[in-house]
Amino acid sequence: MTKPLNGKSALITGGSRGIGAAIAKRLAREGAAVTITYVSTNGEADRVVESIRKDGGAARAIFADAREVGQGAAAVADTVEHQGGLDILISNAGVNRFKPLQELDDDSYDLVFDVNVRGSMEVIRAAAGVMPDGGRIVAVSATIANDFFMPGLGLYGASKAALNAFVQGWSRDLGPRNITINAIVPGPIDTDMNPSDGDLGPTLHQLVSIRRHGRPEEVAALASFLVGPEAGYITGARIIIDGGMTA
Repeated sequence: MTKPLNGKSALITGGSRGIGAAIAKRLAREGAAVTITYVSTNGEADRVVESIRKDGGAARAIFADAREVGQGAAAVADTVEHQGGLDILISNAGVNRFKPLQELDDDSYDLVFDVNVRGSMEVIRAAAGVMPDGGRIVAVSATIANDFFMPGLGLYGASKAALNAFVQGWSRDLGPRNITINAIVPGPIDTDMNPSDGDLGPTLHQLVSIRRHGRPEEVAALASFLVGPEAGYITGARIIIDGGMTA
């Protein structure tokens, strides 16, 4: 059977673990050549690439720190050079700092907004500049942008709310070129940043209709649909995948 993403080139920022890694594996399985970025260590990224190649896919990993000005654009340029173009961007790189108001400091603010907002803007802007008409952009947001279930979430939530606003606004800018841009809005997903068996697990499960964390592969399935051929009329959307947490 023909794979839906055959011949497509994809870049996934923050693709060495968790949701990003699951998306990279899914898109590669559907035929896309993928580049993932990492920032902390290349060990995890290498394992993702090895897994994809073992399954017959095409993958590579490059260092890119979303906090550093110019590195997102450089990752786009590198992907174009090595894969012959760029059709799909998954802007997934992000950080969190959960602190109540009185404990917030300027360094935390700068880090979270540099990565989640400015870094996302840079890589999306660069990608849109080189994509052919009909390209696909997905930003990974969070339900915390609109749903604050405990103290200390204001900073992270504000950064993701800004990302959601970017997606909605930029859908108008990119629409004339048939480039879609959407936000995936996950609730609690079982990753090393938010493990199902962590301290918050029981509390979160009581808030979720399905009573469990989501799996990264479930988020990847949604991303796969949004970048595929059947999602051409979906843009500017914020699609919640949270097991009913915000229902």
